[in-house]
Amino acid sequence: MNFSTPVSIPAFPQQLTYTTPVLLLGSCFAENIGNAMLQRRFPVRVNPFGTVYNPLSIAQSIERLRSAQAFNENEVIQSGDLYTTFFHHSRFSHPDKNIFLQQANEQLRQGAEALRQAECMIVTLGTSWVYRHRESGQVVNNCHKIPAVQFDRFLLTVDEVVAALQPLIASLPVQWIFTVSPIRHWKDGAHGNQLSKSTLLLAIEKMQRQNKNAHYFPAYEIMMDELRDYRFYADDMLHPSPQAVEYIWERFAAAVLSDDTKKIRMEVEKIVAMKNHRLLHPGTAHSRQFLSQLQQQIADFRKKYPCINL
Repeated sequence: MNFSTPVSIPAFPQQLTYTTPVLLLGSCFAENIGNAMLQRRFPVRVNPFGTVYNPLSIAQSIERLRSAQAFNENEVIQSGDLYTTFFHHSRFSHPDKNIFLQQANEQLRQGAEALRQAECMIVTLGTSWVYRHRESGQVVNNCHKIPAVQFDRFLLTVDEVVAALQPLIASLPVQWIFTVSPIRHWKDGAHGNQLSKSTLLLAIEKMQRQNKNAHYFPAYEIMMDELRDYRFYADDMLHPSPQAVEYIWERFAAAVLSDDTKKIRMEVEKIVAMKNHRLLHPGTAHSRQFLSQLQQQIADFRKKYPCINL
């Protein structure tokens, strides 16, 4: 018996390996997949400006990384006691303006380098709803608790999403893997959330037809169909639970990783698990033997795979 409706996912035409530099951008789910890859020591970079939710902000972020133009004081805004910009997620905010700019520009530098090296872009679109700052005219990534009267809020059309992302797909000769975040934006209501997600799905479908290097991974469909049960949600009943994230990661790995990479990944996971193991009695002979075995496994692994940084 099968108690779910499995989503069919064919193998991707160009699969990822441990030598494929990847840049991930987008909503919380981009960070879920990115963290899963980082834990397994893939060469990835995740969200240099923090979590990004809407397609226009993602496009703006990529353009900023391409130009590598440093952030300056004119772009800094103050929200309460904190300094930030409309490009950044709130986790980048800092009470010292100079420290904020220093940290933001270091992340920009690293992100720009990751974009130059990237052979694959994984982009997770979260919502079609956007906020435009009235005074500056900028579509913002985060409102930073600034009063709502300072923004106009509207729903993007399919063509507007495509117009923002299509030039980037055409001009950056990398593999693009798009996903739609399975996290529901419930403040727009059930219907508003569906309108938003539907717009993103239709836009990605249109971009796939126009670009051979654009692909789609059905994270949203897996959550809605295969994991159609509230036990796979976090306490807020909106975000996937850790178990659901792990399941979707496994489906992603099965479709996107090459066969050789899947075997190497198992070796990496074993070593990482040993490194993360907490020794209850570090000074004992048993603990010393465990550490010796770990060091030998790391040495053997490095001989076989010198390009992988454990």
